[in-house]
Amino acid sequence: MSMNVIMPEMGEGVDEGTVINWLVSEGDYVQEDAALLEVETDKVTVEINAEVAGTLLKIMVPAGQTATAGSVLAVIGEAGEQVEETTAADDTPAESAPAPQEAAQSDAIDAPAGGRTFDGVRVSPVVARMVREHDLDVTQITGTGRDGRVTKRDVIAYMEGGQSAPAPQTKPETKPSPAPAKPSTQPPAVPITGDDEIQPLSGMRRAIAEHMVMSKRVSPHVTTVFEFDYSAVAAHRAAHKARYAQDGVKLTYMPYLVSAVAGALKAHPMANASWTDDGIVLKKAVNIGVAVAVPHGLLVPVIRDADTMNLLGLARAINDLADRARTNKLRPDEVQGGTFSITNHGASGSLIGTPIINQPQVGIVGIGVIEKRVKVIGDAIAIRPCAYASFSFDHRILDGATADAFMMDVKHQIENWA
Repeated sequence: MSMNVIMPEMGEGVDEGTVINWLVSEGDYVQEDAALLEVETDKVTVEINAEVAGTLLKIMVPAGQTATAGSVLAVIGEAGEQVEETTAADDTPAESAPAPQEAAQSDAIDAPAGGRTFDGVRVSPVVARMVREHDLDVTQITGTGRDGRVTKRDVIAYMEGGQSAPAPQTKPETKPSPAPAKPSTQPPAVPITGDDEIQPLSGMRRAIAEHMVMSKRVSPHVTTVFEFDYSAVAAHRAAHKARYAQDGVKLTYMPYLVSAVAGALKAHPMANASWTDDGIVLKKAVNIGVAVAVPHGLLVPVIRDADTMNLLGLARAINDLADRARTNKLRPDEVQGGTFSITNHGASGSLIGTPIINQPQVGIVGIGVIEKRVKVIGDAIAIRPCAYASFSFDHRILDGATADAFMMDVKHQIENWA
């Protein structure tokens, strides 16, 4: 008896993924728990394993195509077993119109700000949030997803095209003067010559680009820069890294920074928040994402409840998440739910950066390279290991004084580590 390989739920707000590589071919025998394929979402690349042993009878979604959660990716069964062509359609979640009562409830839930409804247009939670935030009419957006479904990419393309949702039609008392044409935000066309090479966009690169553009559009970014003296941290690390190594844990400078940021977030809750039109949401959990460079982009795995962990626990978590990020072993939920982010641009020798906020968070700290610098200590000249730390924050939520107070707290913890 055959069994379908189903596209799993990939996490909150992620209802589809792109098949980027099949690791087995039709006709191959696969063992239970063997890796079948790789699926890429806008957050992470994951492997999907076989739940049963058997022959891969048919691949329903070839590499390069997108599948929604619950749809059939492939069929596993006994060699020679016939596969019905309707299997994928029968097991795919129905796209038919809901019953009247269900439709009314759906419209009430999905109605964006301004009183507009989605008029039966089916969208994901991510698209629904974007439509509300930007006060768009989703019926004016051309969907390129499965069965014409509007995707996040469609919404971003719509906004980048300089278009805005049409205003409700009202009968004016007098004919107004025509408004000047809105300048297009569409980037100019790129000339391509015969010697130029076009590098296809991976799903991850496209997702990063979309998220960065959206973040700069949504949040008024401000960056403040501090200098940290790492003398106390360097002394502590030198005294303890051998013992940590005996436990199989590499002690880097990052756990110290995560610990200091976690403590400062508890003392300054406005830095651990998110903006909504109804008010500022103060997050109780301190979930810190640490950016990890991977071959084709960047992932930000999340350390949950970082404020409750000691230095050893943080070091172990950072090592584990970074290793699995580089080998595509992260689970989708491990790159979600962050309330604050840290990026180590100093790993490549950078002194100062102006990182972009990871929406919908308030801010992100970027740390530069730690290097010896000449410092004036009292009336004496000293050489100290120092680094510049940049804090990019959402000016809708934090004012400069509040942001600087947060960073002064981080600085105090780093420079007085014991």
